[in-house]
Amino acid sequence: MTKSFFGVPANDRVDFDLRWGEIHALLGENGAGKSTLCSVLAGLYHPDSGEIHLDGERVDLASPQQALEHGVGMVYQHFRLVDRFTVAENLALGHPETGFVASRRSMERQVAELGRRYGLEVSPKAAIWQLSVGEQQRVEILKLLYRGVRILILDEPTAVLTPQEAQSLFVTMRAMAADGQAIIFVSHKLDEVLEVSDRVTVLRDGERVGSMETAEADPATLARMMVGRDLSTRGRSRTVAGSAALSVRGLTADGDRGIEALREVDLEVRESQIVGVAGVAGNGQRELAEAIVGLRRSKRGQIFLGDVDITRSSTLQRIKLGLGFVPEDRMRTGMAGGLPLTANLALKAYRQPPLSKGPLVSKRAVEERARSLEKQFDIRGVRWAMPTSLLSGGNIQRAILARELSARPRVLVAAAPTRGLDVAAIEAIRRILLDERDAGTAILMISEDLEEILDLSDEIVVLYEGRIMGRLDPDDASPEVLGMLMAGRTS
Repeated sequence: MTKSFFGVPANDRVDFDLRWGEIHALLGENGAGKSTLCSVLAGLYHPDSGEIHLDGERVDLASPQQALEHGVGMVYQHFRLVDRFTVAENLALGHPETGFVASRRSMERQVAELGRRYGLEVSPKAAIWQLSVGEQQRVEILKLLYRGVRILILDEPTAVLTPQEAQSLFVTMRAMAADGQAIIFVSHKLDEVLEVSDRVTVLRDGERVGSMETAEADPATLARMMVGRDLSTRGRSRTVAGSAALSVRGLTADGDRGIEALREVDLEVRESQIVGVAGVAGNGQRELAEAIVGLRRSKRGQIFLGDVDITRSSTLQRIKLGLGFVPEDRMRTGMAGGLPLTANLALKAYRQPPLSKGPLVSKRAVEERARSLEKQFDIRGVRWAMPTSLLSGGNIQRAILARELSARPRVLVAAAPTRGLDVAAIEAIRRILLDERDAGTAILMISEDLEEILDLSDEIVVLYEGRIMGRLDPDDASPEVLGMLMAGRTS
């Protein structure tokens, strides 16, 4: 199968086979072609050439609806649910059968039966906004099972789950495979792939590198297949923290629904220190980051940058005082997707020389700056006129870090800095963060990846329902302990 965009092949003559009753992991760097392959199978894209066969018969999956009719469905990283609707109402949306009101009771029985069968219990009458992220993911899987899907594509399904929820998902995946369904499991976490999959296929630069039985694989081999070289890892090293660069005292803020999402939070980040904030998505992490950088008003509490009270300062004033921000949503908040990368890299500096000369911006200076940052931060394969939204996740994240760190911030708030990235991109981003810490920057790192929290943090705090559940030294922490705190339990 071949699929190109703007003349550049995203998939180049890729062969892929899936067996009934197996969990087949799909690995590769960002930009390797995993998303394109999955999108073709789910009917979102039509291949330029190649064929798709189901049970030996050629099929044309020209749309998501046609893919569903052939029993192929996908659970995306960003859920496609209507918050105000109930579980049952969300399952009914787009369903080919009519007469939903008359069949509501029957449908709720079927949903409950599917939930019990696969360990996906959730109340059909519950509104989506009342559910945890893990429960919402269950609804997405139930939607596909209710539609009769037998080939499920799971795109980074554990990115928003606690370790305990991830293990529960693996139990569900094994139950579905044992029942004859086939599962494509997209993940960048090698330990998860080795734990739950039966086979692994690796893509690199749009081409299939190879496939193997998981029992014959190991982390080093898979990583080498993904990136074409051996990966070096840099473990956590201690630094001597300096004075307080960021102080948060009694911070309280509302979420988007007007309900308190952040409650009396106290924390401090010192120079040359990474403080990691752990928690399941939706427990106040986004509100904490936005309140600190000035994108969300706080109800109570104070925020200090050094000795300066910035609680009522604008975002621009905070930037001028030395605050940098890597948002969790790279495209909605971190970049202007329709603009070329040269413009995005200049967003925080275009008012200053040499980029500006009076009221005018120098195009040559903007391009020279972009090329310099491209080399410094290893932003690869960029066509400068291309919209930023078409870049890989790893390149976009490198570009955001390049823009923020080139301003030499005193404090960097980094939210989900490696979410959805492959192992090579993760290695690069983590190295950048550690180097920046060693250079004296205070970093508040908000992450749902416990391995990342444990590897990079000098101090760990855990958020649950907007409150700090615990503070730990990384040497005294473990995924199990953090997982308990993330679930609101202290013992």
